[in-house]
Amino acid sequence: MLHRIIQFALTQRLLILIVTIILAIAGWKAFQTLPIDAFPDVSTTQVKMIIKAPGMTPEEVETRITALIEVEMLGIPKQNMLRSISKYALADITVDFEDGTDIYWARQQVSERLNAIWGDLPMDIDGGIAPMTTPLGEMFMFTIESEQLSIMEKRTLLDWVLRPALRTVPGVADVNALGGLVRTFEVTPDSTLMNAQGITLDTLRSALKENNRNDGAGQLIDGEETLLIRSDGSIQSLQDIGDIVVKSHPIEPVRIRNIASVSIGSLTRYGGVTRNGQGEAVEGLVLGLRGANASELVQAVSLKLEELQSSLPEGVTTRVFYNRGNLVDRAVQTVATALGEAIILILILLVLFLGNLRAALTVALILPLAALSTVILMRQFDLSANLMSLGGLAIAIGMLVDAAVVIVENIVSELAHKKKTTLLPRLHLIYRSAADVALPVTTGIIIIMVVFLPLLTLQGLEGKLFSPVAITIVFALGASLVLSLTVIPVLASVLLKNVSHKDPILVRALDRIYTPTLKFCLQFSWVPILAALVALAVTVVLYLQLGKSFMPTLDEGNIIVQTEKLPSINLDESLRIDNMVEKAILEKVPEVTGIIARTGSDEIGLDPMGLNQTDMFLEIKPREEWSFKTKDEFIEKLRNVLGEFPGLVFGFTQPIEMRVSEMLTGVRGDVAIKLFGDDLDTLNVKAQEIANVIEKLEGAEDVFTAQNEGVQYLRVVIDRLAVGRLGLSIDDVENTLRSLIEGQNMGTIYEKSRRIPLIIKGSGDLRQSADEFINLRLTLDDGRSIPLTSLARLERVA
Repeated sequence: MLHRIIQFALTQRLLILIVTIILAIAGWKAFQTLPIDAFPDVSTTQVKMIIKAPGMTPEEVETRITALIEVEMLGIPKQNMLRSISKYALADITVDFEDGTDIYWARQQVSERLNAIWGDLPMDIDGGIAPMTTPLGEMFMFTIESEQLSIMEKRTLLDWVLRPALRTVPGVADVNALGGLVRTFEVTPDSTLMNAQGITLDTLRSALKENNRNDGAGQLIDGEETLLIRSDGSIQSLQDIGDIVVKSHPIEPVRIRNIASVSIGSLTRYGGVTRNGQGEAVEGLVLGLRGANASELVQAVSLKLEELQSSLPEGVTTRVFYNRGNLVDRAVQTVATALGEAIILILILLVLFLGNLRAALTVALILPLAALSTVILMRQFDLSANLMSLGGLAIAIGMLVDAAVVIVENIVSELAHKKKTTLLPRLHLIYRSAADVALPVTTGIIIIMVVFLPLLTLQGLEGKLFSPVAITIVFALGASLVLSLTVIPVLASVLLKNVSHKDPILVRALDRIYTPTLKFCLQFSWVPILAALVALAVTVVLYLQLGKSFMPTLDEGNIIVQTEKLPSINLDESLRIDNMVEKAILEKVPEVTGIIARTGSDEIGLDPMGLNQTDMFLEIKPREEWSFKTKDEFIEKLRNVLGEFPGLVFGFTQPIEMRVSEMLTGVRGDVAIKLFGDDLDTLNVKAQEIANVIEKLEGAEDVFTAQNEGVQYLRVVIDRLAVGRLGLSIDDVENTLRSLIEGQNMGTIYEKSRRIPLIIKGSGDLRQSADEFINLRLTLDDGRSIPLTSLARLERVA
């Protein structure tokens, strides 16, 4: 079989050369369309649900939302894991499916179950299934820069200009908005004026809901024409809101402006962004669609932003501070450089050991051809080019020439020794030389390929991480074997004309060393055996002392500082501390050129952090401009600066490393220890004891426990009897409290394509002071005003 393959190649040399050229062109085309990323996608098939529940405490979110959805999701086929996080005003439920499950089928199953239970959930919630991205989907980050625009105007620009446009870019799953203020039309009732007019909050809510609507009444015939009837009653401005009548009167009806103030406000914020210690900023984060080509995606997003620049107001620019494409380019360039250096070294060694430049070039041609063939196979099997898959190609680069070296060396030897002693045609000598070694060469390559096959049996995360290495090596070796049996004999027939076979100087020098050494080893066989055993023992000892890590460490070129403060901290104070930390870092660590810090939750809810949690993204100078010799020294300097802020817990990571750690352990760290029990105080004590022990271990850095203590509640225990005597219900009281503190959505106001929420919310004083809240008064239907304390008992608890 192998002999016939070689014979066919030599008898159809022109065809083989043409096919080789076509193969090279096809390989180059495949490389241009090959998905490129810095890291393989190791995420599972998962569907995430994000449910926003404004004003709800974590306990209420868990009881009224999370638990119901979890029960409904049980029993979905191919489900591996169901997990959830319940936080203030947010529920995050994730369903993990078996590897290989079609993501669209999985999302459909979850969507059907969620729709079935939606009617049983609280009415004021919002959300649903999260965008179809992965934990590694954060591709592109930018801020909106302008000295003229406020943070509300910047956020409006992001929400209604940039975000819709960027979502049209192929491969973009969504654009997350962070920071700034979401603009609203806000109605703030005045309790004194409402009490004087005898108007309740429920009456005000009804007036807002019932006076904001456009509708069609049908059509009528006007001669030969048809007229469509449209009634315009929707709110268009603040004045329209103020003109709404709340209480009718024949002489002077009571309007909203008589009992409340109407203004432009903002939604309650659950997070914020700061930049360089100069105050708040607005950030856009582009999420890549699952399976998207990262390199093409970031290029398309960059081009789209350039196109949009002309449509932005004068003086407004977008500043990119994270581009996954930069990391992809560096990763690919690193591997490409390694491949190039390997090819040069192999070519030099071939010349030194073969002693014939043409023979060395014949062998070296197998390298680009095998690499291009591997790219074609990767494209056909939907593999991406990343550090792992390209690393596999780099590992195999030395093995790719094994078969070609043996075949070419035998051809050179045969031609040199027998060109004067035989009348056989030169082409026949090449055929016989290649055929003589075809079987051992094929056997050797197949054995090497079999060595890597066990990696293909790995499942789950391990399989996704290491299978690309094995697959690439197997593809490359298989391609090199086929090319060695077909293309190499043809190239030898063209390039190897007048050859002589004389051992090169290097080979002769090595032979003078090797021959006596071999004689000695054969005479005293116990010496090499003992040396091998000693080497084996030393290797075992060194292996046991080596550090071990599941994931390879990738220097992404950026640093993220994760900080935690007291859980009870409010957003304004948390942002103030962030600004102080940013200023200190920029002043004392000149290698840091910029800092963008994200605190709390994002708009979509994919990263539900608390108000006390911050991710600081550090932009740093190129390594050659550092005053530090290593990255560890750099981080140690940052650690010293952060240590100047008492009570601040911090750790260091990188963008991709952070998301991978979260996916593996559910927390942002290399090692996580979880304690389970009923008593939170005891768990916190034991967790701190464990942390104290771990801190003493060699190599342990940034050891901390989660901040679980310090969250405080102001409990409003409603007296059912007192409420009932006044003709009220618990629902009435709770709706009033929600409206005045968190605010309630009363509808939507349309400004062309923009949708602006219409909110009813109490004055800011109620949210700035517990005493103001305690003194709150409620208006009854009969016009009487009663204090909240007469209807409920207020308790401040931790």
